[in-house]
Amino acid sequence: MPDYPQSMPLKSKKPRKYGVFHWSLLREFASTGLLVSSILLGIVVLTQLIRLLGESVSGLLAVDGVLAMLGFSALNYLPVLLSISLFLSVLLTLTRSYRDSEMVVWFTSGIGLTRWIRPVMWYALPMVGLIALFSLVLTPWALTMADEYKRRLESRDDVSSATPGTFRESKQADRVFFLEEMDASHKRVANIFVRSKQNGREGTMVAREGYQETAPNGDRFLVLLNGMRYEGLPGQADYRIVEFERYAMRIEPAELRQAVPSQRSYPTAELIRNPTTWNVAELEWRIGLPLSALILTLLAIPLSFVNPRAGRSLNLIVAMVLFMFYNNMISVTNSWVGQGKMNAATGLLGIHAFMFVVMLLMFFHRSGVNPWRRWRR
Repeated sequence: MPDYPQSMPLKSKKPRKYGVFHWSLLREFASTGLLVSSILLGIVVLTQLIRLLGESVSGLLAVDGVLAMLGFSALNYLPVLLSISLFLSVLLTLTRSYRDSEMVVWFTSGIGLTRWIRPVMWYALPMVGLIALFSLVLTPWALTMADEYKRRLESRDDVSSATPGTFRESKQADRVFFLEEMDASHKRVANIFVRSKQNGREGTMVAREGYQETAPNGDRFLVLLNGMRYEGLPGQADYRIVEFERYAMRIEPAELRQAVPSQRSYPTAELIRNPTTWNVAELEWRIGLPLSALILTLLAIPLSFVNPRAGRSLNLIVAMVLFMFYNNMISVTNSWVGQGKMNAATGLLGIHAFMFVVMLLMFFHRSGVNPWRRWRR
């Protein structure tokens, strides 16, 4: 018999188990998380922008400092916003899977509830690391820079910190002035109104234009050109009207206030080196943010279960109640640690260990496992 060449059997590559399951979840987690974080960040930025613009209009903040202070405020809120968006992205994604009966398909395919932990962790761990970076490093830095930047703005003199088109009171509370226009260098101004009170006499000055001038000894003056000065009270004999071509007003230098940093702006290394009660409480708050974000993300897996008989929104209500309870208890325990009513170990581990146990019990409940019965056996 002729020998025919025997074909070698091809080794088929074993497909990665649950690869489609993992990647589909990761994509949906990421898209939902991006949407939620964008909405939350937009709300925070809008509210902070309204507050800062109000301070600018009232003269408490210079116009050119609004955007910088807005950026520092956003960095301050980012750790909490990322924690909320991480929790909601997992919760909303899995809740939708229950409502659309996708969970039934996965469960019948042999994928139990604990199988969801791995893709959730793949999604959550980078986010938790980012939250830890903001909480431990970037947020304290942003608070320090915001305070330093605000101190520099407050150290400006009255003219440099003036906002065109608004009335402003001097830092010595002896003048009220109005500038209609100011160039970008803050050197030249136009259409000036100044009302002052000196030696018991009130005076009002108006001028078409003016500029800032520095004397050889370092004193700074606002020189008004082509204006009028009204001194005294109308109707009295000593009321005077003076027309001038040039009038120099001394600009009082602003006093630079001393920085009084709070625990929130201390670098994390400084909190560790100086372990006072309030420093320890602040350190526990920073460590607790990424830790609580991880526990809440895992807790979202059993919380996403939807019981059609109990209503489709009941699980979301329970989830938000647990979220608020968790965060409020973190704040309460941190306050107790700062006041010396609770030791540091209990404050750091107590509430997180309690919520971890709650998470395990909910996993047992949703998986149909009774841990007490197994323990008795």
